[in-house]
Amino acid sequence: MHRPRFFFCGVLCATLTQGAAATEPEVTIVAGGRMATYAPAALLALPAATHVTIPDDVAYKREMSFRAVPVAALFAGVGQDETIRFVANDGFVANLPAAPLLARGAGAVAYLAIEPPDAPWPPLKAGESATAGPFYLVWVRPELGGIRAEQWPYQIARIESVASLIKRYPMLAPASGLSAQDPIRHGFAAYEKNCAVCHTLNLGGDATIGPDLNVPYNPTEYLRVDALRRLIRDPQTLRRWPAAKMPNFPATTLSDRELTDLLAYLRHMADRKVALPPIK
Repeated sequence: MHRPRFFFCGVLCATLTQGAAATEPEVTIVAGGRMATYAPAALLALPAATHVTIPDDVAYKREMSFRAVPVAALFAGVGQDETIRFVANDGFVANLPAAPLLARGAGAVAYLAIEPPDAPWPPLKAGESATAGPFYLVWVRPELGGIRAEQWPYQIARIESVASLIKRYPMLAPASGLSAQDPIRHGFAAYEKNCAVCHTLNLGGDATIGPDLNVPYNPTEYLRVDALRRLIRDPQTLRRWPAAKMPNFPATTLSDRELTDLLAYLRHMADRKVALPPIK
């Protein structure tokens, strides 16, 4: 079977990474069983590094320009049917299909934006120091690929090619007898894209930010349908506190049809719970 080849930048990357200061940020990239860690200077020195301008950046809500490297240049040889996982410093985890990330040409194109140590990006919030860096997945022409806000992870610490989420966590799967067109299966697709970045379900998943969505209780078991819809659309209208992290999911991000299917998936999984391990 063909094994993915990982594009290494060779001696230059290794030299620059080894010579970086201990406090310099790094990103680890894993593919095909091989791992490399890069400092910003190493990535910015790649021949593929370029300038990109994002007219409506998701993190900054305005036009932004970045020095960046095409994701396709970092994962040459990875299969189109694989998954690429982006792990952020705060526990946010995005499992994204490789095909759109590896695409080139006139459609949506993914880039890894790199924050230069000597020219930091603006803070994400007024009065705070945190930026979207040091590494941020951005998209040129995202509208041509149906790219959603959850597909723009920032503060990235690790990127790796992995098996699909459902292969690694079969406890997420709906009943096998459902047809491919069943709303519950569409609901799982909505869950995978929008919810799995922060939550687990049945204790399965990579994220660590939000609570599990099925055990010990599924939200469909303790919230009315209208309240759960409100929570997903605009969490602060239902539960408000300053440290809340759950973002809004307006219809432009999650359509009414997708939201209905997502709730169908959640209700379905309430009858497919896994056993909780004992509390130690």
